[in-house]
Amino acid sequence: MNKIKIIKNRSDIGAGTRGADMGIDAIEIAAINAESNYFNRYEYIDIETRNEAVYEKQNTLYAKRIGKVLEVCTNLCNTVKSVLTENSFPIVLSGDHSSALGTISGVKTAFPDKTLGVIWIDAHADIHSPYTTPSGNVHGMPLAAALAEDNIDRKVNEVTGETNENWEGMKSIGGISPKIAHENLVYFGVRDTEEPEEYALSKNKIKNYMVHEVRYRGLETCVDEALEKLTNCDLIYISFDVDSMDCDLISKGTGTPVSKGFDQEEIKRIINRIVETKKVACIEIVEVNPCLDNKGNAMAEAAFDVLNDFTKTIEKINMK
Repeated sequence: MNKIKIIKNRSDIGAGTRGADMGIDAIEIAAINAESNYFNRYEYIDIETRNEAVYEKQNTLYAKRIGKVLEVCTNLCNTVKSVLTENSFPIVLSGDHSSALGTISGVKTAFPDKTLGVIWIDAHADIHSPYTTPSGNVHGMPLAAALAEDNIDRKVNEVTGETNENWEGMKSIGGISPKIAHENLVYFGVRDTEEPEEYALSKNKIKNYMVHEVRYRGLETCVDEALEKLTNCDLIYISFDVDSMDCDLISKGTGTPVSKGFDQEEIKRIINRIVETKKVACIEIVEVNPCLDNKGNAMAEAAFDVLNDFTKTIEKINMK
């Protein structure tokens, strides 16, 4: 691996609450306040956003702004692929979590013949489709698109026309569908789900290491078990949604905060242990929303602490 490159994706149109587009800047401010030169050390790429779509009338109620989300994810896919094919390590800082589909697509299209595993650190499963969504927010759908999982067994919405066309586009970004297999997905910290998501997890035997299990059985034990489940994977992508952390302990500076999550030290230990396998191809941080922070810039400060910590591990492991 030649070097680390930061990809900044200030898109929040997949979320139901505005403000995650400012999360990257909040993380940079956290670095400045910590007297860190982190963001001077690495080259960065800005992804073109479509955030003006929030002002447009919605014609796709079961997948709001999906056409524009598809554009952003396609741009992100191409950028991640480009960084990987030049043998650099992409760290992606994004607004809302819909972006993860673009990142996963980029990793897969860079290495189409390799098996990709995903470790999803989040309070939410993000495995809804337009057929099952209660909100229509696309940041609840990236894994369903990556898995090409419509979950028709739990269909509650009639999906037609523009929504269907763009959803099929989401599933086939980069010309590969599905990008990942159900057995190559592992969750950490999911604790806020709807019944269709619970059905999808149960039906496909997707493991979720809940916070209390990690603490009871031991963090290293659970992470090592997760890695054993992904032993057939050539590459691993880690997606870190900051709402996986406890909103009462850290802050409510994220769009959908949930109590009883991890603390940032646990997150660092989880990510670092995975990075040490040398299989990690990309890490993404999402959903910092400084507009909602009830403790100043605390969520971004926690996110930067995690980012700075695992970056050191990446450099130690991959850049010898």
